[in-house]
Amino acid sequence: MRLDHVSYACEPDGLSATAERISEALGIEFVKGGVHPRFGTRNMIFPLVNGQYLEVVEVLDHPASDKAPFGQAVRARSEAGGGWMGWCVAVDDLTPFEERLGRSAVPGNRKFPDGQELTWQQIGIKGLISDPQVPYMIRWDNGTEAIHPSQARPASVRLSALTIAGSADRVTEWLGTPPTHPLDDVDVAWIAPNGTPGIMSVTFETGQGSVQI
Repeated sequence: MRLDHVSYACEPDGLSATAERISEALGIEFVKGGVHPRFGTRNMIFPLVNGQYLEVVEVLDHPASDKAPFGQAVRARSEAGGGWMGWCVAVDDLTPFEERLGRSAVPGNRKFPDGQELTWQQIGIKGLISDPQVPYMIRWDNGTEAIHPSQARPASVRLSALTIAGSADRVTEWLGTPPTHPLDDVDVAWIAPNGTPGIMSVTFETGQGSVQI
């Protein structure tokens, strides 16, 4: 199973300031990702190697953000001070997850500043809200490969590891992957949760060495 991206909810001083701090830490520039109309959010993107990316997300003052689970998740994390909100895995078929969770995937779309639109289906945000250690799942629509957020700019930084407070058994049961190897391309370290479970840190390999956020 492939890690697609990690999501960081903006801190109290807003999207731009939060993205600037991450930009300075990683030594790379962000790209304006545009608005998620269905979710009432907008983001900044840091393209990474291996077809992955980091997004910094901000909730908008819009009715969609109160109704959509993704908007609710961003608002809750930002109101708690911001930080790592969740992680997302890319799959080719969402049917097994729909059957396991007993609900259908929902459509998503992002309108970029240049007018292009990226579309996808996703499921699992409600699970992330109730148990932040688990990821949500995404299936990108056909024909969107060229505008996947990882392609927004040539990438030089690699996401190498996640540290998650939680249970390997719980997460790998959720994903249907082996407990010893939940992801194909990223190391995962598990620690006992002290408080709310979820992502504690993400490690990146940059031109200046390893950076942990």
